[in-house]
Amino acid sequence: MHLSNVRVSLDDGSLTPDDAIRAAGQLLVNDGIAEPRYSEAMIDAFRDLGPYIVLVPGIAMPHARPEAGAIRDGLAVLRLAQPVEFGHPENDPVRLVIPLVGSDNHSHIDLLKRLSRVLMDPEAVNTLLTTEDTAAVTALFTDLQN
Repeated sequence: MHLSNVRVSLDDGSLTPDDAIRAAGQLLVNDGIAEPRYSEAMIDAFRDLGPYIVLVPGIAMPHARPEAGAIRDGLAVLRLAQPVEFGHPENDPVRLVIPLVGSDNHSHIDLLKRLSRVLMDPEAVNTLLTTEDTAAVTALFTDLQN
């Protein structure tokens, strides 16, 4: 899988988990990765299943089922101007929201594996949290190979 384009928004002003997920979902819509209803499906999943999407400290990875409006595999990166509490007992507050879209049941797991390579690199995480250069963020994700 080659991610040819990753939509990035730095220092978004969202103040609630729902707003942050919706803003991150809009990045997916803007890039043709998902339909608008996918954002609401991610919010519904968060409300129904809780803050399990905050998989590592400070980073939420919302997603929904492919049939909820996935168009193609992809992700986006939304950095919040102020950290937001998602309700996770250990990994709050969230500063990065990285929504994932898998076009089938297996591709979202593949995306998570590839994304974990970036998130396990302290230098890459520092770039995500501090840079003002959206191209630098995009470069971290555009060539995620197997």
